[in-house]
Amino acid sequence: MSDSSKRKPLVAEKRSSTKTGAKGGRGKARPRKSARRRKTPVRRGGVLGLFERMIRWILRLIWKITWRIGFAAAVVLGLAVGYFYTTLPDVTELLDGRARGSVTLLDRDGRVFAWRGDQFGGVVTTQTVSPHLKHAIIATEDKRFYRHFGVSPRGIASAVRINLSEGRGPLSGHGGSTITQQVAKLLCLGEPFDVTSGQTEQEYETACRRGTLSRKAKEAVYAMAMEAKYSKDDILNIYMNRTFLGAGARGFEAAAQRYFGKSAANVDPAEAAMLAGLLVAPTRFAPTNDLDRSQRRAATILRLMNEQGYLTDAQTAQAQASPAQLSDAAEAEAGGYFADWVIASGPEFFTRDTTEDVIIKTTLDQRIQKAAEDGLAYIFDEKVREGSKAQAAIVVMSADGAVRAMVGGRKTKVSGAFNRATQALRQTGSAFKPFIYAAALDLGYSPNDTVQDAPLTINIPGSGPWSPSNYTNRYYGQVTLTRALQDSLNIPAVKVSESVGRDKVRRVASQFGIESDLAAGPALALGASESTLIEMTGAYAGILNGGSAVTPYGLIELRLLGDDQPLMGTGGGIGERVIQEDAARQLIYMMEKVVSEGTGSRARLGDREVAGKTGTTQAARDAWFIGFSADYVTGVWMGYDDNTPLTGVTGGGLPAEIWRETMVRTHQGVPVSPLPMIRPTDGGAVRGGGGDRLVGPAPRGGGAGGIIESLLRDILGGGGGGGGGSNAPAPRQGDR
Repeated sequence: MSDSSKRKPLVAEKRSSTKTGAKGGRGKARPRKSARRRKTPVRRGGVLGLFERMIRWILRLIWKITWRIGFAAAVVLGLAVGYFYTTLPDVTELLDGRARGSVTLLDRDGRVFAWRGDQFGGVVTTQTVSPHLKHAIIATEDKRFYRHFGVSPRGIASAVRINLSEGRGPLSGHGGSTITQQVAKLLCLGEPFDVTSGQTEQEYETACRRGTLSRKAKEAVYAMAMEAKYSKDDILNIYMNRTFLGAGARGFEAAAQRYFGKSAANVDPAEAAMLAGLLVAPTRFAPTNDLDRSQRRAATILRLMNEQGYLTDAQTAQAQASPAQLSDAAEAEAGGYFADWVIASGPEFFTRDTTEDVIIKTTLDQRIQKAAEDGLAYIFDEKVREGSKAQAAIVVMSADGAVRAMVGGRKTKVSGAFNRATQALRQTGSAFKPFIYAAALDLGYSPNDTVQDAPLTINIPGSGPWSPSNYTNRYYGQVTLTRALQDSLNIPAVKVSESVGRDKVRRVASQFGIESDLAAGPALALGASESTLIEMTGAYAGILNGGSAVTPYGLIELRLLGDDQPLMGTGGGIGERVIQEDAARQLIYMMEKVVSEGTGSRARLGDREVAGKTGTTQAARDAWFIGFSADYVTGVWMGYDDNTPLTGVTGGGLPAEIWRETMVRTHQGVPVSPLPMIRPTDGGAVRGGGGDRLVGPAPRGGGAGGIIESLLRDILGGGGGGGGGSNAPAPRQGDR
């Protein structure tokens, strides 16, 4: 029996002690993993070791400093973003940020022809604008707009690289700004414009666009706050509504209306590209300034849209083959002088300094406006030497004073320019003479009354003798008043003025609308006084309408955008009677003779009756022709701004031809109507007694004329009929 109690317990062999036997056992057992120790790095000695330790210490120090600074900066940035976040208003309050309102001017048919102020066509959103426009904006300004957090480090780095390569400072030129950063600039980083600060809006906007490093940093923080507050579409909506796009247009709806006459919802790819192309430089690329340049810029935008997948190759080719064109109103830029005049004549708080959007309906007729511009251009192109700096102005109005066209200078597509039709005070010359004869006819004189055209000297108290002469330096003896006006004779005009009384002449002229100071001496009769073209044209309109004064006007009604009821109506029209109606009709007859037989023959319009008067001032510094048909009154002035004398020009020359070219175009399609005139042979033409009244020497046998001649001698101090007296220089304002 085996002794089991002495058996040794079965114990696994210690692998660690097992040795390789003859039969090829396992070698030494591997040490357990748990017993494995981390290897202690071997430190190098010497200089290399010291250098290595120093590098490691520096790196550890930099890391400790960096993560602490980074953490602190992140906290500060977060606080700054949070602060701006709390200051941002609701997005709807940011869509229209104009400090000023706008004025839209409509012609007599209700069509837009001009804009003033900051135009805002209405709010647009990413959902309401044309998709082409949205894509054009993103392709042009910020192709990663929907992927960044408000700031694009890649874009900034690229912009800095380009600026440095072009020799500019890192922040000068290309900015690398995202759309969000551009919106931050448009909002001026939350600093509103203060109208009481004394700063202009332009100065305010310039300050908002400063490119300093601190400004850029604040702009980036503000942009990130906007990204946190608003959606991407909200930010794009602000951008589309607030950005300036040239020609007074704020926002893409106003720009689409301004340039294409359509809503931003309806623009095609070519139009969308042209609008987006304005963002980089709205004034430079405005199609109203240079359409070709704007179209070339749009072609670049179309290529970007194609490269980024917004347009197919076929769409791109079609848009480039058919570039965007201006609307008729934008292309015409009609009535710039007229628009400025209407704005200046309206109440300031609804026109020049309006904070509202105002609609003004006017009297302008765009067809007549084009007729005036084309007539002026034709004469200067065909009959004025190249390089001449002579200027001209035109006013066309109806007999009630409603202005239908206005040209204030040779350059017609303007805004805010000097308007020679309304602002230039010039001597009127013989264009003033109709008011002398109007006063005489109103007192009972007849067109067939006669006056002696002979040398004349008048003693002027304090000045001595004054001897006027005719333009031709010739004298024609006994002439009718009609002949005197027809040939623009100076001596008869002075005699009639002195006979009826200068006060009467001044009263008639001023009641007809000539508001400028009128000369006190006998030179009044020769147009020594100054006036504006619009005043003179309005005064002639009073003759055409039968002798009642008119106030020239261009405004029909003014209302606020969205309102149906006007705030104000017409500010002009026919006023009080100045002379009797039959006197006015006799004067029209006399003025018709000026054109049909006298100095204004170049103004004839074929079988259409017209009447008018030429005017040339001392040394031909001013040349006028003002006249009318049965339908329209037109005034033309020509001269130099610096009063340089014209060479070879009188009122019966180039001004009459400009008048004719304007009126021929104005009357196209207008039925021929006779002038409302009374000829001397017509019944009732002569009032206050039988026969013609004589202002010159009495006929044989005496008569009423002798009494008037006697009175005239008393008025003229004995020099009325003689050629004696002073040889002092005399005005020669008569016309030939």
